[in-house]
Amino acid sequence: MTMIGAGDIAAETDRHRPQLIEVVRAAYLAHDAGQSSNPHSSFLRFPHQNRSRIISLPAYLGGEFEVAGNKWIASFPDNTQHGIPRASATLILNDCVTGYPFACMESSIVSATRTAASAVLGAQTLLGARRARRVGIVGTGLIAQHVWRFLRDLDWEIDGFRLFDLDPAAAGRFGAVMAEHTEAEIVVADTVEDAFADCDLVLLTTVAGEPHLHDPRLLAHSPVVLHLSLRDLAPELILAAQNFTDDVDHAVRERTSLHLTEQRTGNRDFVDGTLGDLLRGRMRRDHGRPAVFSPFGLGVLDLAVGKWVHDRVVAAGRGRRESDFFTGARPGLACPSWTTRPFSRR
Repeated sequence: MTMIGAGDIAAETDRHRPQLIEVVRAAYLAHDAGQSSNPHSSFLRFPHQNRSRIISLPAYLGGEFEVAGNKWIASFPDNTQHGIPRASATLILNDCVTGYPFACMESSIVSATRTAASAVLGAQTLLGARRARRVGIVGTGLIAQHVWRFLRDLDWEIDGFRLFDLDPAAAGRFGAVMAEHTEAEIVVADTVEDAFADCDLVLLTTVAGEPHLHDPRLLAHSPVVLHLSLRDLAPELILAAQNFTDDVDHAVRERTSLHLTEQRTGNRDFVDGTLGDLLRGRMRRDHGRPAVFSPFGLGVLDLAVGKWVHDRVVAAGRGRRESDFFTGARPGLACPSWTTRPFSRR
């Protein structure tokens, strides 16, 4: 068992964001090709803390990855009042020959990285280029920061940003950090509507548990909306847009905006397709309509990013090896499939 902490993970993800976009693309294509098993995530909820939850995301990803595992991620929004992050996570990677876990990784960075890479890949696919005249950001927390870093490190051409957060000071701090890396105009918006107006790309990364955006006129100028927090948009906005997700069966559940829209309409006809459909060319965006990408967040993406990070960390001689972690383990005995098999492009 190799233990890999946040420092080693951040060192790899921070330096190689262009490569990570391709890792996530390959994972989506493998999933689209049926080379995966991605059961529904399980939600552990607490009767005395209705905003808190811990989610289990088991998965198997084949193709060039050939890895199984589980992400165990906690979301406790009240943590921020005590100066600690809302989310914490652990990722276990399992060998597909023996079933034994071979890595235990800090996974909040893996999770944020795969979410951001997925969002930026979706934006690039729907917009057709790494270009957005103006970007609106609603919710300026950790995920928004990771998406911004991907946009920056992939050299997106962006003229301006509109930032909105229920805590204007948080939006101001985020804007100050952005200003150190870009000459684009940065404005802290007074209202959420201002973060949509005249923006051709809008990022939603809130902790909303129920829809709070109800007016379809927000989408009248046909933007691309990255709906990462999944529950911001009322059915009226979903029905006004062309809708894409990562996996329909996963995304239309757990009272997401897509699920609420299904409950209202009695069908899923409003879901136009998946990112896999777009990447394979089976479907195209209608540029005359707003497009909403609502990725549920597949466990196979955590496996892809986690395995890629693991291979690089182990190859560099980092991480902490626990040779006697399992009962009955014999020193010096190792399954050949536990050795590093670097991510490769076929």
